[in-house]
Amino acid sequence: MSKQIIAPSFLSCDFGRIKEEVEYYNLTQAEWFHLDVMDGVFVPNISFGMPIIQAIKKHSQKPLDVHLMIVNPEKYISAFRDAGADNITIHAEASHHLHRAIYQIKETGAKAGIALNPATSVESIYDILEDIDIVCLMSVNPGFGGQKFIYKTLEKIKKIKSEIISRNLNTLIEIDGGVGLENAETILQAGADVLVAGNSIFKSQDPKSTIEKLKAIEAFKSF
Repeated sequence: MSKQIIAPSFLSCDFGRIKEEVEYYNLTQAEWFHLDVMDGVFVPNISFGMPIIQAIKKHSQKPLDVHLMIVNPEKYISAFRDAGADNITIHAEASHHLHRAIYQIKETGAKAGIALNPATSVESIYDILEDIDIVCLMSVNPGFGGQKFIYKTLEKIKKIKSEIISRNLNTLIEIDGGVGLENAETILQAGADVLVAGNSIFKSQDPKSTIEKLKAIEAFKSF
């Protein structure tokens, strides 16, 4: 596996300066821009939808990693792809027909991701693991930024990493919630490939430097 992917979470950005924010992060070592779409139903918060994604896409030089925290995600997959999503991640808990939804995403040309809430076991997606490009493990309860990392997530990372390796898959493990310089090395050691970071980057005195430090971590991996 190559060096970890850093994905700043734009939920923490200054939306009054969205063009400037995108242009600033274009010049950093971040590989993806992570965009959380919340509907106020699946999670107790409302964020943004297609128009904001279109605005970010217009100025972005990075792939857009769109995380749908919404009910009935199947209804909107094509619309989010058209808006500019390069990766589309839906929640296992929000879709009754995950296998069908994954292939809906793939048919649009986007990479397909499945997100799991803290209380959802990784074993629940073993039957479709071969079909997934990204497994997003929520390390906070979804809905709000700035929460504390749930350390039980480390066990889930190790478990699904072992399964991915045993099947010789290229599925990426993405960690979303409470990620920062104080715990990134431990998360990477457990087997994570993608770090989503919001407040720890956007509220930093020097976001560019924070991203460089996250990217530079050399985590010893026992797998």
